[in-house]
Amino acid sequence: MEAQTLLDLPAVLALEIAAGQTPPRLTLTRDEADELAEHVATDLRGLVPQVDAARLALAGALFDPVELLRPNFPVWSTLGDLARRVPRGQLENVVAFGSNDGQMPAPALEPSPHYADGPMRLLPLSLLAPAELAETLSEQWELQLIGRGEAGAHTADWLMRTLGIPLEHVRYLTRHDLMALTCVQYEHVNLAPLWALLEAALLTPERDESAMSARGLGWHYAQGTITAQSPAQWLATQHGEPQQRAHDFAGIVFELRQYAALLDAHQLPLAMAGDDSEAGRGYLLETLAPAAANGSTPTLYAHEAPGLGVVAITLSQRDADGSVRVLAHGYPLHPQARDALLSRLSERYGMAIELQARGEVVLDESGRLSAPTQ
Repeated sequence: MEAQTLLDLPAVLALEIAAGQTPPRLTLTRDEADELAEHVATDLRGLVPQVDAARLALAGALFDPVELLRPNFPVWSTLGDLARRVPRGQLENVVAFGSNDGQMPAPALEPSPHYADGPMRLLPLSLLAPAELAETLSEQWELQLIGRGEAGAHTADWLMRTLGIPLEHVRYLTRHDLMALTCVQYEHVNLAPLWALLEAALLTPERDESAMSARGLGWHYAQGTITAQSPAQWLATQHGEPQQRAHDFAGIVFELRQYAALLDAHQLPLAMAGDDSEAGRGYLLETLAPAAANGSTPTLYAHEAPGLGVVAITLSQRDADGSVRVLAHGYPLHPQARDALLSRLSERYGMAIELQARGEVVLDESGRLSAPTQ
């Protein structure tokens, strides 16, 4: 097998954890991973006998779905690379990777504690199949796992005893199954447009994809980056009473933050449309005009919304006639990013950080995002 081209057929062992429970650890030791791999091999032989002609590789680590569904699928890619380095004949062509002194053999196989509270944990596995067998095995792999993929009783019992937590379900899913499940979950919370962008980034990264969010914000994927429409530009296309427009603007920023958090979890870069925009550490910033030499000292104004805090920061100048000249809008994507955004504006415009606020979103006479005239 070592001289042959081996193709990866990625899958997971999905653990649905009982409500209120959290795994006490996110990795298995080497010995534990080896033992689990033997249980998994037995299960899979019963589902797809042809697996004996392939190499089974398993990572003894518990991941959240967002950690596995990232561009180029780094967890499965690393698992496959490590498995190819192990000589055939060890553990009947079953190879497993666990932790040694608390560390996995590669950084990509280290789950992040940041995502440890999710209701489902996933143990990555893969079949490395000879090219001439891969198509047939893949078809059976997909068919049998979706229809009969419950883990065996010995496997489920071993996991509960080893991890010390009750499990509601333990089953095998192919990577396609996992993506389909994630798609349904995102659709359930009105994030279907986000999934369309993610799917393009994961499966057809060379292809552009556009989408519109549930609230109407435009999004685009191209060349590895997802770009959002400016919330201020979106607001400029809306109609209605000022109070409703301000409310809708806060809703758009809330949705933008949802998307940004998930894109960060899936490790997809986020940008904002416009030649004069930039993405910083947890914020988006758009520049609308240069500071006027004869204008007043630029001032910072915080737009606030109930339950969301600061949804935008506007930098403006007062012209000689008292009118407001908007220079830039910034959008903190989480509360901790506000200071970084303010520091960036202070650095760019050479001004002190003195933030004004009235506890509301301020619009001009045309209903555009602005700053107070007095």
